[in-house]
Amino acid sequence: MTSTSAAAQRLRDLARLRRVRDRIDREYAQPLNVEALARREHMSAGHLSREFRLAYGESPYAYLMTRRIERAMALLRRGDLSVTDVCFAVGCSSLGTFSTRFTELVGVPPSVYRQRAARATAGMPSCVAKKVTRPIRNREAPAPSLT
Repeated sequence: MTSTSAAAQRLRDLARLRRVRDRIDREYAQPLNVEALARREHMSAGHLSREFRLAYGESPYAYLMTRRIERAMALLRRGDLSVTDVCFAVGCSSLGTFSTRFTELVGVPPSVYRQRAARATAGMPSCVAKKVTRPIRNREAPAPSLT
């Protein structure tokens, strides 16, 4: 394989990964099936997972959970839904898993976030609130202070 054909193949692979990422972004509330995503792009599930991690720094499942948590944050900021309602609205089927992942990404449990965010973003345009409150990926949330 020449360097030109290798580069062309890499671009095709990146386009396929972008389609997978875009589908996850659109269908975040649906169950994730890596095998179906891979099959649609004519890849094996293992190859898709490896390439996705190389391109985006996290697995397809971790990326999906980040999208779900971002959407959950927006719903919690509204303040009119319970944490359980938000959990199911974003496609999570386990409140425990949702709360654990939310806490890992955001740094506080969803119930605490709901209380704080409603006050902190009051009067702020939603586009600004989304940017300011975007979760940190890859478990980089600072440890909550004990004071």
